[in-house]
Amino acid sequence: MKTLLFPLKATLGVALICSIGIFLTSAGTVDPQPELPVGAKAPLADQMMMNVNGTQMSLNTAVGPNGLLVVFSCNTCPFVIGNGEKSDGWEGRYNETAIFAKENGVSMVLVNSNEAKRDNHDSMEAMKEHAKENNYGMPYLLDAEHQLADAFGALKTPHVYLFDADMTLVYRGSLDDNVNDASAVKEHYVKDAITAVVNGKPCTVPETKAIGCSIKRVSK
Repeated sequence: MKTLLFPLKATLGVALICSIGIFLTSAGTVDPQPELPVGAKAPLADQMMMNVNGTQMSLNTAVGPNGLLVVFSCNTCPFVIGNGEKSDGWEGRYNETAIFAKENGVSMVLVNSNEAKRDNHDSMEAMKEHAKENNYGMPYLLDAEHQLADAFGALKTPHVYLFDADMTLVYRGSLDDNVNDASAVKEHYVKDAITAVVNGKPCTVPETKAIGCSIKRVSK
């Protein structure tokens, strides 16, 4: 299994920002289920979630002919949106990933599970604004009470899960191997996994470590 290596200085910088966010929202948090194993079926695949365009959809209604890419994301994490000159963040690669996925018969959705931030930065209104500002080319869904994240065992933003046409998990982890610099990416984990799925082959790298801020959960 491969893991991701990032420049230490930049990674520590964004990690510090995330740690502050964890401290401010950690009270009353709950633990998710163990992370969904490769080979498992997508849980809660029929559960409807609100999209930023006002419609509702489930994972089963979103899946393409060759599969579905689910990315747990948010509006503020520096691993998503970047950190000035220190890090690009992964969000700038979302649209190109969605285009590549669609060309290969795979749909892509973003899921916001940050329930502890619903009163401000991760409210539906904030999600709508964020999606518009970043010209999202894919659905951006609100995971009420982080139910989907809990069922997946998702821990980070971003945290990526790729399912095949039968909604069986074939890859989980990070988008690629360099959050800081898109031009320096050497391992395109998701694109390689999609290519393998389309060609009916197993993923060479089915798991990588998810790098990002914690999903902000609340007690139930």
